[in-house]
Amino acid sequence: MAAMIGSGQTIKTGLQPTLSHQRGHCRFYQTPISTLTTENWRRRRSITVASCSLHHNSENSLKSHCEKLVHEFDPEVPIEKALTPPSSWYTDASFYDFELDRVFYRGWQAVGYTEQIKEPRDFFTGRLGTVEFVVCRDEKGKVQAFHNVCRHHASILASGSGQKTCFVCPYHGWTYGLDGALRKATRITGIQNFNVNEFGLIAIDVAVWGPFVLLNLERKMSPDYDVGDNDLVENEWLGSTSELLKCGGVDTSLSYLFRREYTIDCNWKVLASISSTISRYGPWMDTNLVVPLGPRKCQVIFDYFIEPHLKDDKSFIEQSLIDSEKVQMEDIILCDGVQRGLESPAYCSGRYAPTVENAMYHFHQLLHSNLCM
Repeated sequence: MAAMIGSGQTIKTGLQPTLSHQRGHCRFYQTPISTLTTENWRRRRSITVASCSLHHNSENSLKSHCEKLVHEFDPEVPIEKALTPPSSWYTDASFYDFELDRVFYRGWQAVGYTEQIKEPRDFFTGRLGTVEFVVCRDEKGKVQAFHNVCRHHASILASGSGQKTCFVCPYHGWTYGLDGALRKATRITGIQNFNVNEFGLIAIDVAVWGPFVLLNLERKMSPDYDVGDNDLVENEWLGSTSELLKCGGVDTSLSYLFRREYTIDCNWKVLASISSTISRYGPWMDTNLVVPLGPRKCQVIFDYFIEPHLKDDKSFIEQSLIDSEKVQMEDIILCDGVQRGLESPAYCSGRYAPTVENAMYHFHQLLHSNLCM
């Protein structure tokens, strides 16, 4: 391997197989990877530096490209005169990554419900963009959230939902407590400079508001933060709408029934533009979390709640679900067709119907504000 570099000194950096073709057969020989003079070494180093510089420039170029796309929508134009966002918002792969950073990796995001972690040792997992997470209630009843990635060799730790007393990596058996602490590390005989206290799971800030479990990927709370501090979450997540939701009965003790999940071949904004996130009607409440899976794919997760006195009325519940399922199937077909239309060269931007599409217009205004942060 490389030693000190002197003027004109030769540096051997190892061996690699080379290929020789003879009469249709491949023969491998062990030859030096490279025999470098000082001049060649410096040239190679300059290439590496240039490569890093190109990567940095490429990132800046993509950011500039996405910011330009953001400003193709003007949120100040009244709805009667406004154009909808350009189709590139729904089809451009780099814009999707830009959205993940500006929208989903910032602020509080609803990822689940308290019913999923009702008892100690309950847990559920999920994914938001490239972030794999696990939420659990530890033995003391405290709600915890972590990146669902083993600190040894990056294997995903848990999947689905249920109950666990600990998280055991399926790869090499590293074991973590529900508080995230590393309890057991295998295959570390001879390892040096290893502090077990530094290899616990990476925590994610978690909070609870009403029936919702929320994660915040960007901020860091103090260790003694109370996840039930509603005032903080209301101000940061809901703002002035928290009172409206309370008056609508969203934060009351409704009974959780079940979940339905659908994967749709459309950008997440296609669905978000036509679908209510929280619907409270009669004795029912249903919520839908729209999870981006790519520029042209998303998942929508419906969770159904009902007032406690009706939770055992099976015939009423079954008929209501049949009606709801019919609506969801219609929306899936609609969203699939819209996405294909957005990818057509015949479409760039559309118009709003002022009397019935104020919610869509407001959503696009809010999205534009987030993308400009």
